[in-house]
Formats: sequence, C-alpha cells, structure tokens
Amino acid sequence: MGLIFCAGTGLLLGAGKATAMWNVRDVMEGGSPVGPKARWSEIPPALRGIIGPEAQVYSRFLSRIGLRRISVQAIIETHAKAHGRIHNTLPPRQLWGNIRSTLKALDVVASHLGEPVGEVLSVYRSPAYNATCPGAKSHSYHMRNNAIDVRFNSSPRRVSAMARDLRRAGLFQGGIGRYSGFTHLDTRGTNVDW
Repeated sequence: MGLIFCAGTGLLLGAGKATAMWNVRDVMEGGSPVGPKARWSEIPPALRGIIGPEAQVYSRFLSRIGLRRISVQAIIETHAKAHGRIHNTLPPRQLWGNIRSTLKALDVVASHLGEPVGEVLSVYRSPAYNATCPGAKSHSYHMRNNAIDVRFNSSPRRVSAMARDLRRAGLFQGGIGRYSGFTHLDTRGTNVDW
C-alpha cells in the first residue's frame, strides 16, 4: 500500500503541464484568473511597478514549475509587501531554484486536501524585511527562498497532518510549522515540526 501511495505521489510531482487554477479571491474581486500559466499582462500594473521588471522573468520561472493548486500571482504578491518603510523584494536569481521543491511539495499537499491554496502569506523574505516580521528567526528559510507560509480553507491542524503524512511517505524532507492561522512548509532537507 505504501509503495502505491509513493508511486502515486511521484506521478503527481512529475505531472506535465497543468491546467490553470486561480485564487478564489481574484475571481470574487473581478480580477483576471492568474494561475500557473500567468502572463505578465495579468499581473496588476501597480504590483508590477512595486516589484519591478524582474518579476516578469520570475513569473515565467514559476509558471514552468507546473503547479496545479497554487496561483503564481499569489506567490508574486508576497514580494510586494511592506512593514512600515521596509519593503520585501524578489529573491536574488541565484535563489530562484530553491523554492521549486517546496512549491511542488505544497502542491501535492493541496491536491491531497482536495483544495487550492487559499492564501500565500510569505515566500521569500529579504533579510531587511525578515527582520521586521514578528517571530521570524534570523536564519529563516524564507531568506533562502526555501519556505512558504499559507492558509487553506482547511484548518492548520488538518494541513500540517496531511503534510506530515506525505513527508513520512517520502514526498520531501523539511519543516512543518502549525500556527493558529496558517501553516509553514519548507524543504530544508531535515525533518522538523513545531
């Protein structure tokens, strides 16, 4: 049974081009659906101005990962957040590839939950921005572009339990943090829970 489960998970991770999913909020607010096939023209102009032209290339990079249940726009939006005068930024190019395994693992978690990621709260954090985040560690995996904080319609308890089950099945090695309003997932290479 475990071998079949692992094989099925492997098929999900290796799936080819996926159909676009979009954030429910985008549709409810009348915005255009932006999913894994996001085009630069679909990123709101105000957001493009904040995060700069490199976001177009980063959007294409994220689109090629083949995610089914995570909106590219939702990932990009986290890089335009600010705490006071300190703005977050896109990750440096040399860190882009670090998020791939985390996003793929989260996509499988979402698939097993049977729902898309509801909200992406945080992905990459610049060191200056990370220093302004309450409770953030100075060596956060977010600064390595290797971690993501998300909300689902499901409770953080259910999400973290599903992530731990999939991690035990060999989907990834990393950290799973359950908070009262969200779930943290990273692919640091060693298993940690909090």
